[in-house]
Amino acid sequence: MGIPLQSLPPDARTNYIIDQLEGERITLPGSKGAFRILASSKQTNGGIAVFTSGAVLSDAPGFHWHQEAHDVFLVTKGFLKLWNGDKCRIMGPGDFAYVPPTIIHNPELLGPHTETLGLVAPGDWVDFFRYVGEEYTGTIAPEADDRDLRSLLIPKLMAAKDRFDVHFQRDYKAPEVGDWLETESVLPDPGQPYFLRANTGPRWLLGGVMSRPFINAAQCEGKFSISSIESSKVYGDSAFSGWISFSTVDHCFCVQEGLLKVKVRGDETWSEVREGQTVVIAAGQAFSLDFGSRYVRAVCFTNGPGIEYLIHAAGSPYSGFILPDSTEPWDKSQFEAVCKDLGVTLS
Repeated sequence: MGIPLQSLPPDARTNYIIDQLEGERITLPGSKGAFRILASSKQTNGGIAVFTSGAVLSDAPGFHWHQEAHDVFLVTKGFLKLWNGDKCRIMGPGDFAYVPPTIIHNPELLGPHTETLGLVAPGDWVDFFRYVGEEYTGTIAPEADDRDLRSLLIPKLMAAKDRFDVHFQRDYKAPEVGDWLETESVLPDPGQPYFLRANTGPRWLLGGVMSRPFINAAQCEGKFSISSIESSKVYGDSAFSGWISFSTVDHCFCVQEGLLKVKVRGDETWSEVREGQTVVIAAGQAFSLDFGSRYVRAVCFTNGPGIEYLIHAAGSPYSGFILPDSTEPWDKSQFEAVCKDLGVTLS
C-alpha cells in the first residue's frame, strides 16, 4: 500500500504524504496569498508547524514580534523583502532567514509570484492563521482578491491580541534595505537572528548523502532543525538504506527536486515522493530512504535533532557545492555510535 497520499494533514501523529499545493489552505482576506499547512501540533506533538505560502505582490502585514515563537523564511520562488531585527534584505530563491523570539520583523512578498517554505515553533502558533484567515479553495493564490487587508484584519487582531503570540509594533523605525554581507554565509551563535545566502553555509557528507543545514537544533534551544538533504541514485545504498527510528523526533521532507523514496516498517512498499510533494514520518516509526533519480533534494524539517545531525556527527565537512561524482568512505561503526548516543534505533 505505501504511505497514504492526502490533501489534508491527518488528525493524528502518523505517516502521510501531502500532494503538491495541498495541505490545510488558508488565506488572509485581501493578502493575495495562501498558506498551506503541511504539519502542525497534532502531527508533531506540539513541536512545530511547517507550511508553504504563495502570493503575488501585496502589502506587508506590519512590524511585529513574538514572545515565544520562532519564525523562519526560506524562499523557493520569486522575491521576499524581509525586515529582521536591525537588518533588511531582498531574498531570492534559496535564501534563508531565522527570526528568534522578541525580534521585530516584517515580510513583504515582492512577486511577481513568490513562494516560501516556513516553520514556526511551537506548532500551535498557526492557530493565529486559522483565526484571522479563511479557507482558500482556489488554485495557487487569490491574485484577484482586492479586499482591504487592514480594515478586515485589524478588528480581528484587536479581538485576538491576548490569545496569540503576535505583538504589533507601532511607529517602528525600520532599517533600510542593505546589501548582503560576507558574514551572511555562515551559521551564527545560538539565539541570533540572521540571514543565510543561497548555496552557502556548512556542508556535511556521509557517504553519498549531503546535508546543508539552514539552522541546527543547537541554535534554537533544541526545538527544531532545517536542512537540505541531497543525494543520487547512482551511489546505491546509503547509511539510511536500513531501518532507522527516532523515538521523539518527527521528520517532514519537502521534495524540491528529483524523486525521494520512503519505506516504513510494517509496509514493505516503497512510496515515491516527487517534486512539490511532502512526506511526514512520525516519531517512533522505523523508516528507510532511497534516492530514485540522478539528483534528489529535499528540505527536511524536524522538531529536534534528526538525520541532519547524524550526517554532521558521523560524516565529514564537504568543501564542494554540488554532489561528488562518487561516494566518499564513511565509518559505519561511528555512525552506529552517534545513533546510540542520540537514542536512534537502527536495524
